[in-house]
Amino acid sequence: MKNDHVPLYGAIEGGGTKFICAVGAAPKNIRAEARFETTTPEETMAHVVDFFKQQEEIMGKFSAIGFACFGPLDPDPASNTFGFILPTPKPGWSNANVVGMLRDSFDVPVAFDTDVNGAALGEWRWGAAQGRKTFIYLTVGTGIGGGAYVEGNLLHGLIHPEMGHVIVRHDMERDPFKGACPFHADCFEGLASGVAIEKRWGKRGSLLPADHPAWDLEADYIAQALSNYVMTLSPQRIIIGGGVGSLEHLLPKVQEKTRGYINGYIQSPVILENIETYIVHPGLGNRSGILGAFALAEEALQ
Repeated sequence: MKNDHVPLYGAIEGGGTKFICAVGAAPKNIRAEARFETTTPEETMAHVVDFFKQQEEIMGKFSAIGFACFGPLDPDPASNTFGFILPTPKPGWSNANVVGMLRDSFDVPVAFDTDVNGAALGEWRWGAAQGRKTFIYLTVGTGIGGGAYVEGNLLHGLIHPEMGHVIVRHDMERDPFKGACPFHADCFEGLASGVAIEKRWGKRGSLLPADHPAWDLEADYIAQALSNYVMTLSPQRIIIGGGVGSLEHLLPKVQEKTRGYINGYIQSPVILENIETYIVHPGLGNRSGILGAFALAEEALQ
């Protein structure tokens, strides 16, 4: 049923393994949703376009589309390559003009940003970052990425933050694994991503028990990175999601090790006394990304 009075948004969470598309006005008014395997850019985006066209036939024209996508990507509307995936390890996706593929079919504003910036915006709008002016959303899963919301705005710059590729200390005696990042080997993502866990231990993290030595090592790498982010951006909250980052048994280790690395330098009671409310899981669970895409669409009209 078409409704001309309520803004209707299209939302896309573009991941390396699957794309999620939804239509509605989020978060309690999602009217349709679909998932597609991430294959080639042309095939994947054709599924997205077909889904949205079908929904427009039923519900009416969208006001805007929000697209939170894996990267690296170009989110700058003033750039000649706005809407492109930049050189990426994902085969076939380098230099894909994914926003252009949408604009060929839909004459509406398209907001385009990283999946983690989108998730950060969703958490600010409806989740665990409500009321914060500066915070970080970090996902630790197959890969590692981070979105930053700083003084009321998503952080961009040359392109956007790449928090998964910061350098952390790597003790080769404790951890002789060389790293899994094709660009940097033993950067944060290369040592602590889901891919790194599986390559190091020969099993997916979901198959390792909570008392496995993998988790002390994992918590240490995450805590190193978080302490660097705390010193650099001074976030009021850190939200950790993703298949690995959302593990309940891992969070207390990360909290304690992060406080240890900061070592009293930041004299805030939030860190010194209440770190369990400072480093937290997403308030939106695994829905941060798709809801964040709705929030991006809303912002496209402002």
